[in-house]
Amino acid sequence: MQAQQEKQEKQEKQEKQEKQEKQEKQAAATSPFHTGEQMVQQRLGVREVENWARQVVRDHMPEQHRQFYTELPFIVAAARDAQQRPWVTLLEGNAAPVDNSSAQVPHQFINSPDPQHLVLHSRPVEGDALEHAFLPEADVGLLGIELSSRRRNRVNGRVAERADDAISFQVDQSFGNCPQYISERTWQRVPRSTPGTPQRSAQLTSAQVDWVGSADTFFIATGYRGDGASATYGMDASHRGGEPGFVRVLDAGHLQFPDYAGNNHFNTIGNLVLDARAGLLFVDFSRGSLLQLSGTVEIDWDSPALQQFPGARRLLTLKITAVVELPEVLGLRWHVPVQDGQSLRLLDRRRQSADVTSFLFAPADGQLPQGFVAGQHLPLAVATADGVVARRTYSLSNRPTDPYYRISVKREPHGEVSRFLHDVLQPGSVVHADVPDGEFVLPDDDKPVVLLSAGVGVTPMVSMLHAAVSDSRERPVWFVHAARDGEHHPLAGEVRRLADSHEQVSVQVAYSQPRHNDRIGHHYDYAGRIDQQVISNLVARVQRADARYFMCGPSGFMAQMQTYLSEAGVAPAQIYYENFGAAGGA
Repeated sequence: MQAQQEKQEKQEKQEKQEKQEKQEKQAAATSPFHTGEQMVQQRLGVREVENWARQVVRDHMPEQHRQFYTELPFIVAAARDAQQRPWVTLLEGNAAPVDNSSAQVPHQFINSPDPQHLVLHSRPVEGDALEHAFLPEADVGLLGIELSSRRRNRVNGRVAERADDAISFQVDQSFGNCPQYISERTWQRVPRSTPGTPQRSAQLTSAQVDWVGSADTFFIATGYRGDGASATYGMDASHRGGEPGFVRVLDAGHLQFPDYAGNNHFNTIGNLVLDARAGLLFVDFSRGSLLQLSGTVEIDWDSPALQQFPGARRLLTLKITAVVELPEVLGLRWHVPVQDGQSLRLLDRRRQSADVTSFLFAPADGQLPQGFVAGQHLPLAVATADGVVARRTYSLSNRPTDPYYRISVKREPHGEVSRFLHDVLQPGSVVHADVPDGEFVLPDDDKPVVLLSAGVGVTPMVSMLHAAVSDSRERPVWFVHAARDGEHHPLAGEVRRLADSHEQVSVQVAYSQPRHNDRIGHHYDYAGRIDQQVISNLVARVQRADARYFMCGPSGFMAQMQTYLSEAGVAPAQIYYENFGAAGGA
């Protein structure tokens, strides 16, 4: 009898193990990340990002991304040469001399015939390291980036067809990127001149050392192709930015640059873990010249050298093996615009929770601030204690009609700017800000809105709530928020007061780890998490097919909410989202 029981237990254990292995294989097969990216996420404790990435890394381009690419005057492309060395280049369209302030700009050179394809009516210039690389089935990573608005989007895939005047690109993966660390520039097209002679070498010249050492922007190509077929394999083109001098030239054959916090996908680092080869592109924006580098990268995960780069999470050192300089080959020129922002003086600091403080700013010249739309963020340039100017974007959390800007910032232990704001900045201090920006905004209509947030993701939602109740149309609003407890619930009192004074507002707050003195049982708050049942009940109460659902919070939270909303019957077109990478900042 005992032997039979042991046999049954062994069989059940084996079946359980086989079931688990099957589930893991299925998950791996549908993961938007390859093993290198997963290894880095595991190492850094952010594997939960995959839940969110499954929602936003697509095998096609949404309509807004397709439209974005067709409006670009140039695109960044990563591929490999005949020796399998990775390089990155810039492709541009051919058009008459115009600038991007013109009402009619005939610069379109990218078409999207369907959500799976882009057609680039361009080719690399003569002498480009990738001049002969864009052949059918070649892996290519594309980065669409608009420096004037700091929007960017990436697509990775393969060349489908190649003609003399066009490259047809097949999309394997498409996903957006946040605007952090992008230096704003506007472009202008100039009459084409005769390009200079391409220069090739194995090391940097003294002039190239100066070029690299003064740059505030470069682009990086990495890639990995494992066995078999997978949408996660291929090339990737990415942007890196910082203050001038953030890239350090160690000698003519080596340079070093920091890797800052990002979206936790770790596409670049994940590629480098499995294939250390990389290509870098530096652009001389004033002369239209390109400097292409190729080599191998060594990753410094946690050495004391990191302290030399405030805010850096890792250091990357490129050993250069090949250099290509292409003098004045572009018909585009860029310049840093005259600042149309303003100097802001800190009026007040207000503690909102255990780790969130609000900062109220007004123009230093005494004028009223430029207006904003609820949901937008404020790009700040802050001179930190060591004199470094750092740029971050923070969601505005106040009413758009207020005579000031308010940002509500969580203090991050490793956040260079958030620590400076919390620990150093005092009323009377002056910072510079660009005009408020962002497309995650409350529409100007009377359709019902559901505001779903977690943690400090509540900040743009509070601004949207203010705007919604200020509207005489009295649209219905459901405000749903998740927090650890009352001590970590920023702007709680403000939301409750708005709900108490406006009948069209419903509030629901979930405390996952409530304290003994939290308001559990009050009609606002309950213990637990926002789960499928909560969302299903919410959608049932809304009872409007035209309702809009806005989400903001950590990636894992938003992945869950999007799944719950979809299972409750909410169409993707009704769901809008913002994550901390886009409007958070540390």
